Amino acid sequence: MKQYKMAREKRDSQFAPLGGIHMTKKERAAIAIERLKKEYPDAGCTLDYNEAWKLLVSVRLAAQCTDERVNVIVKDLFAKYPGVEALAAAEPEDIEAIVRPCGLGKSKARDISKCMRMLRDEFGGRVPDNFDDLMKLPGVGRKSANLIMGDVFGKPAIVTDTHCIRLCNRIGLVDDIKEPKKVEMALWKIIPPEEGSDFCHRLVFHGRDVCTARTTPHCERCCLKDICKAYPEYKKQAEEKAAKKK
Repeated sequence: MKQYKMAREKRDSQFAPLGGIHMTKKERAAIAIERLKKEYPDAGCTLDYNEAWKLLVSVRLAAQCTDERVNVIVKDLFAKYPGVEALAAAEPEDIEAIVRPCGLGKSKARDISKCMRMLRDEFGGRVPDNFDDLMKLPGVGRKSANLIMGDVFGKPAIVTDTHCIRLCNRIGLVDDIKEPKKVEMALWKIIPPEEGSDFCHRLVFHGRDVCTARTTPHCERCCLKDICKAYPEYKKQAEEKAAKKK
């Protein structure tokens, strides 16, 4: 009996309700991938870079800071230190003086300095193209490593930033999972490897434009509302709010 119960729970976990229709998470993901492709055909990384090491620096600075601000700040940083060797030779205090407007200046400058020195000393000044080596770099976590793997090297990647986590829970691709690594592991099971990187970029655009965090989501113009697990509840809330105004 226990085995049957476990099998049933495993089966049920692969289905998410949709207006009375049941759909596997993999089917829901496939629809979301195709629709977001049409909605955001040119979506890509919103951090400006033309070399891999620059993206490493920018993604560290982007923690608790907007990509727009980072893109402005790094112009001065890269003008003063135009390569891995130059930035590795810089004192952390001098880096901090430039990147301070991004917030957490001391810790970010320290990580950038250590990261560039490791690239210089252990990787010949080049950004490694495998996940395990990227994870050895100071200030680089799973999100950053996946971003580099996908955007720089064109390898399978799933970047679980705040937009990805929020939208995947709302849509029903994961079930109330907030820990980035757990969300990543769940998405690997339902997202084709070749789609992961671009899909996550499109979630960022959709999260900023439509499925917002700080305001009520704009479900009325969402291309995913008919397959979204959270839509019925948001629709109900909107109807109740409208009724109160009458």
